[in-house]
Amino acid sequence: MIARAPGKVVLSGAYAVLEGAPAIVAAVDRYVVADASREASRVTPEVDQALARRGAAAAPWFDASALRDETLGKKLGLGSSAAILVASLAALELAANPSLGDAELATRILPEALVAHRAAQGGGSGIDVAASALGGVLKFERRAADQLPLLEHVTLPGPIFVELWSSGVEASTGAMLAQVAAFATAKPAEHRRVMAALCDAARAAARATSGSDLVEACRAQLEILGELGALSGAPIVTDATRAFGAATPRGSIVLPSGAGGGDVVLHLSIEPPGPYVEKAGRACGFRPLGASIGARGVHPAPRAWQNAGRNEATP
Repeated sequence: MIARAPGKVVLSGAYAVLEGAPAIVAAVDRYVVADASREASRVTPEVDQALARRGAAAAPWFDASALRDETLGKKLGLGSSAAILVASLAALELAANPSLGDAELATRILPEALVAHRAAQGGGSGIDVAASALGGVLKFERRAADQLPLLEHVTLPGPIFVELWSSGVEASTGAMLAQVAAFATAKPAEHRRVMAALCDAARAAARATSGSDLVEACRAQLEILGELGALSGAPIVTDATRAFGAATPRGSIVLPSGAGGGDVVLHLSIEPPGPYVEKAGRACGFRPLGASIGARGVHPAPRAWQNAGRNEATP
């Protein structure tokens, strides 16, 4: 038995989630595969943290190539570190308890995955860990470090169409978070003002009852994220992202997923996207990922899923 865990995209609540506002995150159908019967040749910091707490010696082999752009040799920005961690812990659980189903498997590993990921990355909300473990589309609310987040599977209000696009640019979430933190220290009042507005827009997205409401709430977040980036010096909303959005029709929006930086962007629309959207995206340097949201969370999988003969992919 092996384990598979999906990547993720954040649809709403980026940065605001760190202030306790609700975020919306979706698992995507790009999976990390982990196998406890084979030893990893390289251990990620997150898995290392988890193994140290477990007292386990060997990290499972993993393949994260589905969350990478193999042509460019770069991460796609779909939460690979979290997916590797979740898949690895699941593989260890399945080695000891091969009859575990999806729900019990996720319940067993989620708390320790959150702790290990937070320790390795020096903080963070854990939103990508939750999406990888539980799958689907989640409303996520961060609580105190010693408490599990509030998690609820939700259905996006319709009509809504979500497309994922990649630029091939590798963004650094840690660097952008550090820039925003430095801005908060240097200008706390200004930071509080921006974050309050961002949290209000995130709450509006979480309570949206129609696709139009969701798009407009995300549009408000996009504007505020642009301001946050300008004030902090972090490239949260890139010029290419803005250009892509400007070329799409009214009723749709292009916004960064998660911390931003232009690696992965989302096209949200209340109408089915036509060929003009793909033309606009490619003209701005993006390409469609061909991935879908709402994917199955961590789960046991038959050995046929293992990519025999492929080298372990760097996350």
